[in-house]
Amino acid sequence: MRKIGALLAFLLALPTFSQKKDITLEDIWKNGIFTPKHIEGLVSMADGKHYTSLETNIKTGEIEIVKYEYKTGKKKEVIVRSSELTVQKSVEPIQIDNYTFSDDETKLLIATQTEKLYRHSTRENYYVFDLKTKHLQKVTEGDKQMYASFSPNGNKVAFVRNNNIFIKDLLSGKEIAVTTDGKQNNIINGATDWVYEEEFSFDQTYSWNVNGTRLAYYRFNESRVKEFEMNEYHSNLYPTVYRFKYPKAGEDNSIVSIHVYDVNQNKTVTADVGKETNQYIPRIQWTPDPNTLSVQRMNRLQNKLELLFISASNGESKTVLTEESNTYIEINDNLVFLSDNKGFTWTSDNNGFNHIYLYNMTGKLINQLTWGNWDVAEIIGINEKTGTVFYTSDETAVPEKCLFAVQLDGTGKKKLSERNGTNNAVFSSEYNYYINTFSDVDTPPYITLHNTDGKLIRVLEDNSALKKKLEEYQLSKKEIFAFTTSENIVLNAWLIKPVNFDPTKKYPMLLTFYGGPHNNEVSNEWGGSSYLWHCLLAQKGYLVACVDNRGTEGRGRDFKKCTYKQLGKLETQDQIEAAKFFGSWVYVDKNRIGVQGWSFGAYLSSLCMTKGADYFKAGIAVAPVTNWRFYDSIYTERYLSTPQENPTGYDENSPINFTDMLKGKYLLIHGSADDNVHLQNTIEMTRALVKSNKQFDQFIYPDKNHGIYGGNTRLHLYNKMTEFLITNL
Repeated sequence: MRKIGALLAFLLALPTFSQKKDITLEDIWKNGIFTPKHIEGLVSMADGKHYTSLETNIKTGEIEIVKYEYKTGKKKEVIVRSSELTVQKSVEPIQIDNYTFSDDETKLLIATQTEKLYRHSTRENYYVFDLKTKHLQKVTEGDKQMYASFSPNGNKVAFVRNNNIFIKDLLSGKEIAVTTDGKQNNIINGATDWVYEEEFSFDQTYSWNVNGTRLAYYRFNESRVKEFEMNEYHSNLYPTVYRFKYPKAGEDNSIVSIHVYDVNQNKTVTADVGKETNQYIPRIQWTPDPNTLSVQRMNRLQNKLELLFISASNGESKTVLTEESNTYIEINDNLVFLSDNKGFTWTSDNNGFNHIYLYNMTGKLINQLTWGNWDVAEIIGINEKTGTVFYTSDETAVPEKCLFAVQLDGTGKKKLSERNGTNNAVFSSEYNYYINTFSDVDTPPYITLHNTDGKLIRVLEDNSALKKKLEEYQLSKKEIFAFTTSENIVLNAWLIKPVNFDPTKKYPMLLTFYGGPHNNEVSNEWGGSSYLWHCLLAQKGYLVACVDNRGTEGRGRDFKKCTYKQLGKLETQDQIEAAKFFGSWVYVDKNRIGVQGWSFGAYLSSLCMTKGADYFKAGIAVAPVTNWRFYDSIYTERYLSTPQENPTGYDENSPINFTDMLKGKYLLIHGSADDNVHLQNTIEMTRALVKSNKQFDQFIYPDKNHGIYGGNTRLHLYNKMTEFLITNL
C-alpha cells in the first residue's frame, strides 16, 4: 500500500499536459495568435463566374491578385504578381495595397504607399496596369492622391489631389483639372470635410454617371467653420500643431453645394439644392439615366429627408420623396435604383420598425416588401432578372443578423442563412453566388460559398487553426439572455462566468458597454480580442456582463429613439437597473460592481460613476465625451438638437456637471491626438474633478488617436485597465 501511495503521489506531482492554458495580454495584443483569417481584397468579376482576392504567396512572399472560379473553387490564374509591377527595371516593384478593375477588366487601378487620414479616408499613389500589354503607368506626379476611379469605358481616371478633382486621359496622357479652387481648411472638392466623413460614413464625394459623360461632385466651403488644434509631439524638441476644421454642436457647418461636370464640353453646372445653406447633403447617387442625379437633402435638425432628382444638363431639381420624423432620421445606403429606371428601393422606420419599400421614379409607393416587429439591417443587392431583393435583418432574434430574400412584389420571402448568428454576404455580379461570413459567440469567422438559394457549395475558410488554438486555453462561454427592469423594460444582456465557477461563492463583476445609438454590444457573433480579454478577467475570478440599454439598435424605432433630446439619461438608468439586477444574484458581490467603456461607452461609464455612484465601485473611461457641447454638430444635434434649443438636454447628462457625486475609483484614459473625441473632454473632466476635490487616476497616450493603437500601445492600455480592476474591484 505504501508503494502504491508513493507512486500515486509521484504521478499527481507530474504536470498535466491536458490542462488548459491561461490567456495572456501578450497573446491577445502583441503575439496576435488569436487573429482570424479572412479573404482579403475580394472582387466579383463581371462574368459572375469568377472572383479575385489579394493574397501573399507563401513561397515567394509576393503579393498576388488571384482569380478563382465560384462553382469549383479552383484557382484559375494569377492576374498579376507584385514583381511584375515595375516602372523601370532598376526600381523596386510597387506593393499592392488595394485594386479595382476597369469595367471591361482589361486594366487594373492599383493603390500603393497608402497613408491613413481619418476613420475612412486615405492618401496613396495610383498606377494603372494594362493586363494585355503588361504596361504599368503612374496616374500622376506630385503629391499623393485620393479616391482614384476608372471612367466606365476605362480610358480615363478621375482622382482628388490637394482638395481638387482631376481627370487623366490614359490614351493621350493629358490631365485636366475639373476644379481649381481647392485649398486646405477652406475649400474641398471631391472629398468630405471631417464631420461628413465621420458621421455620414463616406469620404469620396464624386462619381461618374453610367456612360462616363459626366462627373457629379460635392464642394465644401469650410471658411466659416472654426478650426480645432492638436499638438503633435513625436519626440521632437518642439511639438507641431495640427489644425483642421471641426464644427461643434450648434456651430457653423460647411456650406455644401453639388456640381456636375460635363467631360466632353468641359463645362460645370451647379445643382439646385435650395436656397437654404444650413442643411446637409448626406448622399448623391446617379440614376440609370445618365442625365439624372439623385440628391438626398436633410435639414439641420435631421428630422426631414428629401430625395431630389437633378437634371445634369441644367441643374434643375424636383422633389420625389419626403420623409419626416418626430425625432431624427439616420442615413443609410439602401437606396437602390432598378436598372430599367422604373423604380427604387427605400428603407424607413416610420411604421415603428425599419422596412423595405419600393417606389416608382415619381415617388409613388408600389409595394412594401417587408413588415413585422423586427428591423431590416441593410439591402445587400437586387437580382433584377429574378426580381429578388437580398437583405439582412434581425427577424430570427434581436442579437442576430441573418440573410433573407424577398420578391419585389413582397412575396416569396425566404431565409437563406443556414446558421443563426451574425451573417454578412457578398454576392457575385450576376447574383449566381454569394460568399457568406458567419460567426456566433462560440465561432470565429466561418466563410462559405453558396448559391442564391442559400445552398452550401463549399467552405472557403473555417479558421480551423484558430479554433484548435482556442481549445488550448481557458475560455468561458458567453451566455446571451434578457431580463426585465423595475420599469418593465426588457433588456438584452450577455454574461461570462469565472473559470471553475462556484455558485456558492461571491464574485466581483465588470459591466462593459457601449450603449450609444446605432450600436449593439449584445450580439450573437464572435467577440474577438474584447471577448478574449473578458475571458482573461474571468480567469482572474471576475464575472463580466454587458447590457444593451434603451437607445441601442435592433428593437424598433421607439426603443432606439426614446433617448432623443435626453442622451445619457435613460441609458444610465438602465445600467443602474442592470447593477441592481445582477447585484440581487447570490453569487454577485453587489459592493464590487465596476463599469468600463470606450467613446460613448466611456461617457456612459462616467455617468455611472457620478450619477450612479451608489451602485459602482470602480470605473474606466477610455476617450470619453464628457460634455456634448464639445462634440461634433452632425452626431450631437441628431440626438440632442442644438445646445441653443436644448440646453438642459446637454447639461443634465454631462458627467462634468456631476463630479461631486463620485465615490468610487475612476480611471480616465485618452489619446492626445484624438481627432474625434478631443482630449479637451478629458481636460475639462479633470478640471471638474479637481474642483470637486475628487481623487482619480489618469493616463494620456501621446500622439494616439481615438483608437489608441500602434506598437505596444494596446498591450499597455489593457495592462493598465486590467491592473486597475484587480487593484480596485
